[in-house]
Formats: sequence, structure tokens, C-alpha cells
Amino acid sequence: MSDVNLARPTDYPTTPRSRRQSCLRAVGVTVLVLLTFADLLIAASGNSAVWPLFVVLPLGLAALLWPVDRRPRWLTPQVRTGVPAGVSLALTAVAAPSGRMDGFGPGEIAILLCLLLVAVRDCPPRWAAMCAVLDGTAVVVQPLRMVRDALDRDDTASLFGATLVLLLLVGIMAGLGGYLRTLDHRREVAVTEIRRSERLAMAADLHDFVAHHVTGILVQTQVARMMVATEPENLDPVLAGIQNAATEALASMRRTVGILREAPHPAVGPESGGPAGGGPDGGGPANTGPEAAGLHPSGDLAALAELVERFGGPAGPRALLDRDPSVPDGLPHEVQAAAHRVVQEALTNVRRHAADATEVTVRLTYAEGTLRVLVRDDGRGGTQMPHAARGGGFGIVGLTERVTALGGALRTGPRPDTGWEVTALLPAAGTRGKRPTP
Repeated sequence: MSDVNLARPTDYPTTPRSRRQSCLRAVGVTVLVLLTFADLLIAASGNSAVWPLFVVLPLGLAALLWPVDRRPRWLTPQVRTGVPAGVSLALTAVAAPSGRMDGFGPGEIAILLCLLLVAVRDCPPRWAAMCAVLDGTAVVVQPLRMVRDALDRDDTASLFGATLVLLLLVGIMAGLGGYLRTLDHRREVAVTEIRRSERLAMAADLHDFVAHHVTGILVQTQVARMMVATEPENLDPVLAGIQNAATEALASMRRTVGILREAPHPAVGPESGGPAGGGPDGGGPANTGPEAAGLHPSGDLAALAELVERFGGPAGPRALLDRDPSVPDGLPHEVQAAAHRVVQEALTNVRRHAADATEVTVRLTYAEGTLRVLVRDDGRGGTQMPHAARGGGFGIVGLTERVTALGGALRTGPRPDTGWEVTALLPAAGTRGKRPTP
């Protein structure tokens, strides 16, 4: 009974948790079917009409057990929960006073209670209350089928007691359905927020990469324009650098668009029945592996050498990478990515604001579980770049947020003699929460 389980499946079908949920659903279906057979036995042994049960019980079982992926569109939660309850109420109102039904069994009650849970949890807001009242009323009025027999025996107390018990069960199932509906809503909000934060992170990555390469293109284009009249024979390396920077920018945008197109969309909804953390179709694990890893435009310490080497070239200052042997290779990926972003943003700002710099030094050291990233230049400031290419300060703001989110610290400012420096302290695993002071 796919809609009665207290927690929808959230894992790939081969995981132990999904197997346990499948076993629980199988047990629930078995119990429900056995209870419906008990209804038939009770009706047959009490000389009551059996045919009404062959109407309401199959309707209720079909509403609960119809596979999610095979349901027609018209079989909405309000139809599934409202029709069986309406039929049950009609039988109570018509067949019971005539004496054709003088009892009720646990099967019909169990089905109606499960449908009540489904109504509260899955029906649209404007239908939830109406369907819940319909299902709850169908349960509570079940003892009216025994009213004639109770009056003949002058035993209305037992009838009243049964009604109170059923009313209590209705309240419990309605409360449980409301609780699960709240959990579903919180899960949807959490998934939406996760998607939003992931897209913002991708946008930040795209900004970092593309801004870095486009700034390089602008600088090298300016150099090329100056060399046209003076050194036209030396233009080829500059143009090759422009070509490489444009290729890298396009590749970064392509990877980010690939992430946006291929990223999994977890199905968390009343009718999803699918995993909340699966693949694009909700039927498998998220896109992982080399293909997925290749989509992310993120860097690490291994990519710093190429980043620094490409920064220089014929149109830029000399860039040096000084990596201390104490820096381990197995630092957490988020720490390496943050270090890469620090260096990238610092180099981009050198191009934007210190066109007269002749040397940039990137130094990595590691001590007491903290990676120290230092980027310094010898420029005096000033640039001939267009105003739109100078940035509005969002790079440093985003960089500060990234570093502090890891429990680190970032400091930027002028050097005592000449130039500018950026210092970032990034705690590795096991040292987060201890905010270092740069």
C-alpha cells in the first residue's frame, strides 16, 4: 500500500533501507487483505448481506494498492479517498436501516482509516479537509449498522463505546496525516533551498572562472593593440593567449550549463513516490562518477600550477608558485577548491587593479592543520582597463563567504612596502570551528 507507508522511499531500490521499506509495505498489504477476508467471514457467520462488502472493499483496496506508476490521471488523491468513503456512507445509510447489514468488520475500518491518512497527507489543500471529513465520518458511523440489534438488546452502551473508540482512531490517523504532511512540506522547502544554494554556488563558480579568463582577454587585447604598431612580429603568443583564455571561458560556461541541465531533480511531492535524492528521473542514484566530476568547474591544488603558469605569459607579470613540501595532497576537496578560488580571484584583481605589477608570488604552507594561502604582487595600482571590467567588489565578498563557511579567515590589504597581498587561512578536517587569525 504505497500511500499508507509512513515514509516514502528515499533511496535507490537496491539499498538496505529501500528493501526494508518494501518488506514493510508487503507486510502492510498482507495484513490489510487478511482483514478484508475477516470482514467477509464476519458477515457470512452473522447472516448479514455479503454483497455490499464486495462493493466497498474492492474499491478501497484498489484506491490504496493501485501502483503509483500505473495510475490514470483521473485517479487523483481526492477521487481515491472520496469515492470509497462515499460508497461506505451510502451503504450505512441505506442497507443498515433495512437490516441487510447488521455489523461491521476491521477490514473496512482499516481501509477507511488508511484513506483518511492519505487524504490529510496528499490531497490538495482545498480538498484535504473535505475528503478527511468524509473518510472520518464513514468510520465513525460504522456502529449505526448495529443500531437495530443494539436497541433490541437494550445495549446502546456498547454502541456508544465503539463509536468513541472509532472517533479516537480517526483523530489519531488525522493527526498522523497532518504530521506527515508537515514533514513533506519541510522536505520540499529543504530541497528547494538546496537547489537554490547549489545554483548560487554554480553561478559563483562561473563568475570566478569566466571573470578570470575575460579579464585576461582584456589585458592581452590591450597589449596586442599596442604591439600592432611596434612589435607586430611578436603578436602570435599574445593572440594565442587570448585564444586559450576564450576557450577556457567557453569550457567553464559549458560545464556549468551541463550541471544545470543534468543535475538531479529530486521528486518530493504527494504523488511522487520516488526518491528524494535520486537521479534525474527519481529512479536511481544521482549523477556521480567521472562524468559528473568532469562537469564541475572547480579547481584544486593540482590545478594551481597551471593557473599560475597561464597567468603570466607575454602580456602579464611573472607569476611564481611556491608550494611548501609540508602541504599534503589529501586535503579535503572543499579546502582545495577554496584555495584555488583565493588564488584565482587574487590574480584576477592583479590584472584589474595593478597593471604595472611585474611579479606575483603565490605561496602555500601548511601547519597545525591549517592551509595558508598567500598571494602578493609588487604593483603600485592603477590600470587602463575599462570601468566595466574592474568589478564591483563582489568577488572578494563571495570569497570571504566561501572561506568563512569553512571556518577560515581572509585578509586583504596593501603590503608595507609596495604592492598588495591576500592571505587566507583554511582549516583542514578536524580543525573547523577554530577560527584562525590571519
